[in-house]
Parts: sequence; C-alpha cells; structure tokens
Amino acid sequence: MDAITLLTQRRSIPRLLAPAPDGEALDNMLVAGLRAPDHGALTPWEFVVATGEGLDKLSAILKSAAESDKEEEAVVEKATKSPYRAPMVITVIARTKQHDKVPVIEQHISAGCAAQAMQMAAVAQGFQGFWRTGKWAYHPVVREAFNVSGDDEIVGFLYVGTPDCAPAGVPKRDTEKYVTYL
Repeated sequence: MDAITLLTQRRSIPRLLAPAPDGEALDNMLVAGLRAPDHGALTPWEFVVATGEGLDKLSAILKSAAESDKEEEAVVEKATKSPYRAPMVITVIARTKQHDKVPVIEQHISAGCAAQAMQMAAVAQGFQGFWRTGKWAYHPVVREAFNVSGDDEIVGFLYVGTPDCAPAGVPKRDTEKYVTYL
C-alpha cells in the first residue's frame, strides 16, 4: 500500500483478532511512533504495550476505576472487557517536560502524532487498529496506575490486531468546508 492511499483511505476497524504485531512488525510500529514530530527533541512519549497478561492487568485497572466511581454493574463489566477487544493495546502517554520554547500542548499533540504513526505502521504491515480515549484515560485511578501526573496525559489507547471485518467505506469530505487560504 502506498503512503497516499494509506493516509487518505484510513479507517478504524473495531473488530480485531489475534495475531497482534510482534517481532519486526511491532518494532516497526514503535519506531514509527518515535519518529513523530518532536519540537525540541524532547521525546515526550511513553508507549505501554499490553498483550496476554498485560491485557488482564489493564482490565483490572479499568475495573478498579469503574468500581471507584460506584458505576452500575453493566458499566463495570464493559470497562473490564474493553481491553479484550484486540489482542494488543498500546497506551500512549504524553510525558511532558518544562521547556521555554515547547509548550505542553505541543507535547500532547506530538504524542497524538506518535499514536497515529503507530496505527498507520500497523495498517501498512497488514494489521489494523483503532484509537480510543474515553473517560478512563482521564480517570484518577487509571492515571495513577500508569504513573501519570501533572501535565502528563494518556492521549489514547491504541487497539491493534488482525481485522475481523472489512472496513466501512471512507466518508467523502468536501475540502472546501474545512480549508481556507490566506
């Protein structure tokens, strides 16, 4: 798949099965993430890869967050099951640094670019994925479990695996509605 097709035809695939990327394929994804735009060469990211028992640990973290909010059983069950929607979940964390020329927002955006780069690298290698954030990314229990504090943020959970369905069609968006020129 050429780069333009990859970027212009991208779709999230919500149903993923094993296998997940491993070995060279996973390394390619992680290296792609590390090549995200990075003003000041701050490398303001951390990627936490969960597979197998790691998914069990992520499930326990999300369950604990839901229970701490005294959520209804259905919400607790949904949170508990969510990591198993794919054989791999990569938690992408913006690890910010104080810098005179690089504001925190740029570091968060850089981490977001890293998440997309990893997703595109997965697709380029025949895998698929989807990026979710949701309320759990901001929950104090989840933040504590990932040692996220201060200006650091979980920018998303990147679910990755082998597609179990065909992608939906790409919606047509008229550039004239979103683009202006100076």
